[in-house]
Amino acid sequence: MPTCLLLYSWNVNGIRALHRKGIFLDWLRETRPDIVCLQETRAEAGQLPDALRQPDGYHAVWHAARSRRGYSGTALLSRRRPLQVEFGLGIPEFDREGRTITAFFDGFILVNCYFPNGGRDHSRVPFKLAFYEAFLEHCRRLRDYDLPLIFCGDVNTAHREIDLARPRANRKTTGFLPEERAWIDRVLLAGYVDSFRHFYPDLPGQYTWWSLPTRARERNVGWRLDYFFVAREALPALTDAFIRPDVMGSDHCPVGIGWRVENE
Repeated sequence: MPTCLLLYSWNVNGIRALHRKGIFLDWLRETRPDIVCLQETRAEAGQLPDALRQPDGYHAVWHAARSRRGYSGTALLSRRRPLQVEFGLGIPEFDREGRTITAFFDGFILVNCYFPNGGRDHSRVPFKLAFYEAFLEHCRRLRDYDLPLIFCGDVNTAHREIDLARPRANRKTTGFLPEERAWIDRVLLAGYVDSFRHFYPDLPGQYTWWSLPTRARERNVGWRLDYFFVAREALPALTDAFIRPDVMGSDHCPVGIGWRVENE
């Protein structure tokens, strides 16, 4: 009989801060996800208390930025031990920021990524677009394994006008620039499906990030920046997609999917 796995992605905006608030491990115990992909962890594994570095029942992989401490970073927590784990895209200028973890499981491949922000002054937009291209090529190579491919994370771009509360006011803001949105178009053309829009193509008001200083979350003035993309040929395994705005502690909220696998 098949089993349905629960996969989550969450930009925690500092895992140590979330832990100090008493939120993360409680959420993990209550939600019991099979796999959690974290972004913007801002910590090295050695800086974490044991209970957080290796939560009970999980195999944990931490990937910190080498460029500077307390910046960027990703992690993957899984009840199933991955068969293989790879870090980065094979390009030093991208990999030193600790943005990508690729995990091979029995029956599928999962890529967790924290995509760059373009910067308020757009100074990092060229870096972001170059990273986008390298990431898509990384996924193209992974599809040669002939396994279902999932990638998730904070993409740092809202795809369509429905994916942010104030599209007109943000047409010249990074995260909604035409060239950034065009890359998501290319992702779809390359054979990937935005899992949330697969189930809810026209549902408005669905956001995953809100500005903390302006208390935008209280008014739901947000952006949908966090995604699960699934290779189109693997769609039969996708059972659900969801956003959890009720989970607090970060300026992002968790997103997730249900994923059907055959029992080993």
